[in-house]
Amino acid sequence: MHITLLLNVDMTSTVNPGSMSIGEIARRFGLAPHVLRHWESVGLLSPSRAVAGRRRYGPDHLYQIAVILRAKEAGFALDEIRQMFVAQGPTQRTATLRRHRAELAKRIAQAQASLELIDCALACDHEDITRCPHFQAMVAERIGLDAPV
Repeated sequence: MHITLLLNVDMTSTVNPGSMSIGEIARRFGLAPHVLRHWESVGLLSPSRAVAGRRRYGPDHLYQIAVILRAKEAGFALDEIRQMFVAQGPTQRTATLRRHRAELAKRIAQAQASLELIDCALACDHEDITRCPHFQAMVAERIGLDAPV
């Protein structure tokens, strides 16, 4: 007796043609699936469930995940992101955004000062950078001194 078994190697979900599995959506964003599971556990995502309880993500989830990633890039904590998602109107959301904007502006200023310090060091002709008056002035400014030490 000879038996032939044909395999369908292009297996796609018949649940919802517009939905994606956790693996598909994770790959799309370069994330590990456990990250999406964690975001679900903290209330940031609510994927639908297919047969056997498998998570399914639709087009709206693509947008949500992109918003989460952008917010994380801006330095928001997951709790702050969730607060904005569940805000009961613009007043609550605005308060969170203003608070974070002030923190972000401070970090940007610090990063800009660091970049200037690195540019100063790269342009310096001194054998020992710590002897450069310009470099010393930049460091003194950081520690709140008026003149080089």
